[in-house]
Amino acid sequence: MNHVIRSIRADEWAKVKELRLAALRDPVAHLAFLDTYENAAARPDSDWRERAQKAAEGASERRQFVAVGADGVWGGSVVVLVEKAGERDVLGNVIERDQGHLVGVYVRPEHRGLGVTDALFDAALAWSWEIGLEHVRLFVHEKNGRAEAFYRKAGFVPTGGTMAAPGDTGERELEFVISRDR
Repeated sequence: MNHVIRSIRADEWAKVKELRLAALRDPVAHLAFLDTYENAAARPDSDWRERAQKAAEGASERRQFVAVGADGVWGGSVVVLVEKAGERDVLGNVIERDQGHLVGVYVRPEHRGLGVTDALFDAALAWSWEIGLEHVRLFVHEKNGRAEAFYRKAGFVPTGGTMAAPGDTGERELEFVISRDR
């Protein structure tokens, strides 16, 4: 793999924005993201600056990792959100223990099959364990079989927890978790 995996820097907000907009144009974006291209593209640059600053190197509540190709192109990304015990999660449930939550997983089509996703997940999990988290979770749309297969291969297991997918489709998002001691 000819990518360097690293945390973003706060001043890289324009690249954060570009990669996110590319992700939202992906053919399976409606299954993978809780956002739309139109909503994201309409956000002011100040939102993108704040987003990058909150997930940049040195941030403790979230961290965004990117795979930077030899040509300088960001080939993919993943974000780890730190969920604190006692807070409410996306389902409205009280979080029982500090844990990580992976979101925004995306690899550009031309960078797929090169080990980029594996390397991004390795970095995200290593950081999660380094800061003392014991569990990391994620949600995957029930119709996103490719992503689900990768998550299982990476060691994530279904919890049986679900939440409604966006819209009134009756579809579900499935919760998966991995433990530090896997």
